[in-house]
Amino acid sequence: MTVSTDEHSLRVQLAATYRIFDMMGWTELIYNHISLRVPGPEVHFLINPFGLHYSEVTASNLLKIDLQGNIIGDSRWPFNPAGFTPHATIHAGIPEAHCVMHVHTTAGMGVACLEEGLSPSNFYSAQLHGKLAYHDFEGITVHADEGPRLLASIGNCPAVILRNHGLLAWGDGIPRTFAVLWLLQRACEIQLATQSMGTPRLISDEIQRKCTADSLQFNARFGAGQDVFDALVRKLDRIDTSYRS
Repeated sequence: MTVSTDEHSLRVQLAATYRIFDMMGWTELIYNHISLRVPGPEVHFLINPFGLHYSEVTASNLLKIDLQGNIIGDSRWPFNPAGFTPHATIHAGIPEAHCVMHVHTTAGMGVACLEEGLSPSNFYSAQLHGKLAYHDFEGITVHADEGPRLLASIGNCPAVILRNHGLLAWGDGIPRTFAVLWLLQRACEIQLATQSMGTPRLISDEIQRKCTADSLQFNARFGAGQDVFDALVRKLDRIDTSYRS
């Protein structure tokens, strides 16, 4: 399939992101998804082929699909319905959601399974004040009727805890979305460590608001994730550049 220069660039960036997730241990065998909208009047987005490990994803084998689940072009691989349904819902329902990331990390799922959810008790969670939403578990995400409820739960929050399930982030591109997901994941890791030792010391709403306002993750003047993403791509390129093919 012939693709535009812009789409090719996005394919390389998304393939790099899958490899970075693998490098960071954010994989779940062949499951979970990162999707990225491509330019054009129609809502088409790229997503991983179902059956490939993140370490096998390349720019050329990423699937391009539409909101009805039709694969654009040829592929020997299908897509996972449990990934397509929520990602298509968010891409269609939130105009700013050009990128959507979902993980089942141990720390993220651990916090997602807590009744109280994320504790406002550490440096990272304090930067998510007013940025975090929760969505109740409704089972495996293959039913389109859950879509409106998912969108209502998310509102305009870029970080989402899917209760009893995992973590999700969305944004205007890969770097910012990655920055938000990393922040949420790190907050969960520290919370698990803290709660294993005792009762967390909570941070006041006032300080949380200040931390969020000052957070580099949301401040375009300081890269909003671009600098750290570029650094991770350079690290990846020193290890393996096969994702670019």
